[in-house]
Amino acid sequence: MQRALAIDGAQGPADAAGFLLEVEHVRKEFPGVVALDDVSFKLRPGSVHALMGENGAGKSTLMKIIAGMQHPDRGVIRLKGKDVRLDSPLHAQLQGIAMIHQELNLMPFMTVAENIWIRREPLTRLGFVDHGELNRRTAELFTRLKIAIDPQTEVRDLSVANRQMVEIAKAVSFDSDVLIMDEPTSALTDREVHHLFEIIRGLKAAGRGIVYITHKMNELFEIADEVSVFRDGQYIGTRSSADVTRDDIIRMMVGREISQMFPKAEVPIGDVVLSVEGLCLDGWFRDVSFDLRAGEILGIAGLVGSGRSNVAETIFGVSPANAGQIRVRGKTVRIANPKAAMAHGMAFLTEDRKETGCFLILDVLCNMQMAALNRGFVSAGMVRQGPLTRLCEDMRKALRVKTPDLGETIINLSGGNQQKVLIARWLMTKPSILILDEPTRGIDVGAKAEIHRLISELAGQGVAVLMISSEMPEVLGMSDRVMVMHEGRVTGFLDRAEADQVKVMELASQ
Repeated sequence: MQRALAIDGAQGPADAAGFLLEVEHVRKEFPGVVALDDVSFKLRPGSVHALMGENGAGKSTLMKIIAGMQHPDRGVIRLKGKDVRLDSPLHAQLQGIAMIHQELNLMPFMTVAENIWIRREPLTRLGFVDHGELNRRTAELFTRLKIAIDPQTEVRDLSVANRQMVEIAKAVSFDSDVLIMDEPTSALTDREVHHLFEIIRGLKAAGRGIVYITHKMNELFEIADEVSVFRDGQYIGTRSSADVTRDDIIRMMVGREISQMFPKAEVPIGDVVLSVEGLCLDGWFRDVSFDLRAGEILGIAGLVGSGRSNVAETIFGVSPANAGQIRVRGKTVRIANPKAAMAHGMAFLTEDRKETGCFLILDVLCNMQMAALNRGFVSAGMVRQGPLTRLCEDMRKALRVKTPDLGETIINLSGGNQQKVLIARWLMTKPSILILDEPTRGIDVGAKAEIHRLISELAGQGVAVLMISSEMPEVLGMSDRVMVMHEGRVTGFLDRAEADQVKVMELASQ
């Protein structure tokens, strides 16, 4: 029988002097890649242990092994002092291990309650699912976690941020001793992150052990007790978060100094390339107007639900506008679909690489070349595959995509490397207007600096960049101007010299 959920108790599930979880000398190989090489890791009860490392460092692979999704080639996993073999995710859950994945794994056409209790549904005396009890349990769980979501809402109707909160609630519902969180705040606002940290502190007080994977340094120092660093599949070291600095962690992660995270160069700002006037999409945003100039990086800031991503999708033709005008280089254009947007020199990096970005069952080459097929690589109805493959290989090297080769299925890559493939896809189209929705979500600190440098270089070449980001330092560090939105409307513009976090948040909450 499942234990009652408790996040406020003082009793821990293991002796405080011992470890909840121990991993010793684990090795895992994939074709052409050693993902983990003699890795060890330990988790104490009642603590948050952060796991840091660049994309491809092996963090997610280790967590998948601990969660029963993959098997190590060798090594030992020990729970509360006992050696275990975790044969499947269900087996791991029964052993007291739950995982919140970086890529959301909810079923969109089922309700929130059905997603949380799947395979654990309460039944009536006749053996049918007791939906009343199902919704009652979910409402009780949400009350304890202070989550304001209707249990009967279908997941497809939730925002990405609310889906993330459902994933968190689902993992907590198992009342597990070990809870693995892989980039849990990637889609959350500052307010929602604060809420999540309250939940984590309650779990700590109950003696649970939290493995916390993140690329956000500020989160590490706010919530973690210890931090372990991985690099290229190897364990580098473990430190108390109170005894290290941000620069210490970066040096451990990348083996080098990163002196400038936001290499924003001063470049000439040219003529207006994209002009939006009175743009509306019923139910999402209204009366959005702005100009975007060649060489300019216009950041869009705002809380989740402000309509930022919807504006980007409308400009690119994913959801055509109900009213308003879009002009490209002074000419009014009708953007009815993404093909029309691309014909006008636009490229769009979506915020959700799994759902709307990657073709997960195809290889890296197919994913990378997808948007460039009509850019001089088709002759007499035939694809000129040789030069196209060479270009893809050049982009792979330029963006340092960690993959054995272009034939690797993209789902086998880390989230950050998948993001790099999508960025390469759009750069190959040589856009004059580049729309980036959360360009560094799930990207490690080293890769972030590379992508920021690339964005700055593109602006220097005259590309007009529209950049949406939930990370305030990124918006402030990379933007020439910041456009702030709140509940579907533009609340103000800030020049680079005057923009700061306080002013942006004031406009974002008007």
